[in-house]
Amino acid sequence: MIDFTFTEEQEIFRKKVAEFTEKKIKPKVREMEEKKVALPEVVEALKDEKLTGIFIPKEYNGLGLGYTERLIALEEIAKVSPGVAMMLQIFGLGIEPILKFGNDEQKQKYLPGLAVGEKLATVAVTEATGGSDPTGIKTTYKKEGDFYILNGRKIMLTNAPIANTFVVLAKDSENPKAFSTLIIEDTFEGFRRGKEWHEIGLHGCSVGEILLENCKVPASNLLGQEGKGMRVAMSAIGEVGRGGMVGVALGIMDTLLKITVNFSKKRILYGKPISNLQTIQNKIAEMRLDLEIGRLLGYRATSIQDKGQRSDLEFAMAKYFTTEAAQKAAKMAVDIQGGYGVTEEAVVTRFLRDSFVLGPSAGTSDIMKVIIARATIGK
Repeated sequence: MIDFTFTEEQEIFRKKVAEFTEKKIKPKVREMEEKKVALPEVVEALKDEKLTGIFIPKEYNGLGLGYTERLIALEEIAKVSPGVAMMLQIFGLGIEPILKFGNDEQKQKYLPGLAVGEKLATVAVTEATGGSDPTGIKTTYKKEGDFYILNGRKIMLTNAPIANTFVVLAKDSENPKAFSTLIIEDTFEGFRRGKEWHEIGLHGCSVGEILLENCKVPASNLLGQEGKGMRVAMSAIGEVGRGGMVGVALGIMDTLLKITVNFSKKRILYGKPISNLQTIQNKIAEMRLDLEIGRLLGYRATSIQDKGQRSDLEFAMAKYFTTEAAQKAAKMAVDIQGGYGVTEEAVVTRFLRDSFVLGPSAGTSDIMKVIIARATIGK
């Protein structure tokens, strides 16, 4: 039997997140758009609501919920602020490698603080060489006694200006085919933050870079096995990172559909609401279909993930479809609003900018198609 409805507990959780978003995040949207950074009070609100530890087990101070609940929360928050949803989703991306590959000591050291927001996490993979080919990174590590010494620069990292726990991918300085993933704290010798980056959308989260200059990392902070770090980083990106992008895209699509329907009923042209026009109805039908298909793809992927089964292909399909559909929905919403749709104050304009940041995040659409094709062909 296939059930496409939320459980009673999941629906209660959804309503709780929706109420939180309306009360704590919505009043801050304009300020976030103006400042283009994560606001401390919004971060604190996420902590107070314990949303930083949705899928962290209760034994580590988390809510002990599943990845489906995480997707629910991200969708609800993104309906109001895709930027805040992106910030929260990247916290989860930084947590996943520790939860999945960390040893008992590492979990005890980091997860309780991450669960309650005392520590904030992100993943550091992307470099100036790009993010689609992580094997091309330049950041290196070298083992010296009880430490790893890292050198390199990681750029365009969501949460870098506010995070203090970084899961960093680097390659062996003597063996460029060996990659390792290490947990780095912002207090480690040789760590410093670089400049902040400002994207065209998703305002409400902060983006920046980190510089590692002979950064000393305790050997005990190695995640998984030395030389096997690519799997650690890419597993998190493939399922949790792309799953998070799906949640942000779904929230954008939901709000755009509601705004467009409401506008089309109120906008009068030639004496009648434009919702009577077949061309408008066609666009609304497409937006509704894409939203429903996106939800089916996204929540199917999390249901597989919650069963502990591999879900990277399902998330690649969901990520590709929803992020492309969010861009399409945003353009249609702007087109339907005409002159109103191109004002800076319009929500559809903000969501149009937001939707275009989703495309390259956690893997471009072209990379998603490569993943889908290879899985289909059988490579």
